[in-house]
Amino acid sequence: MNKIPAIGTPVRTQAIINQYGLWASKRLGQNFLIDLNVLQKIVEQAKVTDRDIVVEIGPGIGALTEQLALHAKEVFAYEIDKKLIPVLHDTLSGFSNIEIIFQDILKADFAELKGHQPVKVVANLPYYITTPILFALLKSRLDFTSFTVMMQKEVARRIQAGPGSKDYGELSLAVQYYLDVDGIFDVDRRSFLPQPGVDSSVISLVKKRNFKPFVFQEQLFKVIKAGFAHRRKSLINNLLFLVKKSPEKRQQLENILTAIDLPLNIRGEKLDLNKYEQLTSSLIEKGFIS
Repeated sequence: MNKIPAIGTPVRTQAIINQYGLWASKRLGQNFLIDLNVLQKIVEQAKVTDRDIVVEIGPGIGALTEQLALHAKEVFAYEIDKKLIPVLHDTLSGFSNIEIIFQDILKADFAELKGHQPVKVVANLPYYITTPILFALLKSRLDFTSFTVMMQKEVARRIQAGPGSKDYGELSLAVQYYLDVDGIFDVDRRSFLPQPGVDSSVISLVKKRNFKPFVFQEQLFKVIKAGFAHRRKSLINNLLFLVKKSPEKRQQLENILTAIDLPLNIRGEKLDLNKYEQLTSSLIEKGFIS
């Protein structure tokens, strides 16, 4: 008997598409990964072992899910596209360590994972909603050790960017607050069906060792958001959007920046995470924000 090819091969993917009359939904940002080498490299990059609980986002027809299940203890795959219910039940029927949850990841409460955490997140993310998903996961109650995710190459650059770079922004700081980059590799457009119109990268992010949340975490992210609200404006002008503008408030801000050795004309993209934490503490101490 001939062995059934892996789901993530061109021949098997096309057969599944034909069998179920599928199409890649542009609305949901679907592109089927048809390069088995890339799929296996993602699993390797995520360092998945038989002790790991894995959360996958957007399993599609199950190409990455299959490879994860071959290595992981258990895979919880979250899918929003209901037309894929019979497909996944068919393509992954040979596995007992996969649970498919048909739920929007942005609304997930991860109740299914009770008693199964910590987890590794592995996903081929829909490019149109990559940033909201990352923010949602970072702010969720999900106890994770790492993220290994496929995304638009441009977004991967933003995550890695440092102060002063044109790619540096709110996303860079939000991710770098929690995580360190552990590895990255690019993926050719020809690895997908249909081919996307942008370049792709897989980035692996690990939870910071001995991570301790900043004492004013909520205020920190408000200050960071304000700092990048208008990239062409100075940090002071952006921070004035947090309160009612007045000459007195501007003078207070100038005093705060001077006290922490920041130029008065500096822009938000020049500050690293430590400086944003220092700025936030000073703003609270002086009663500028609460």
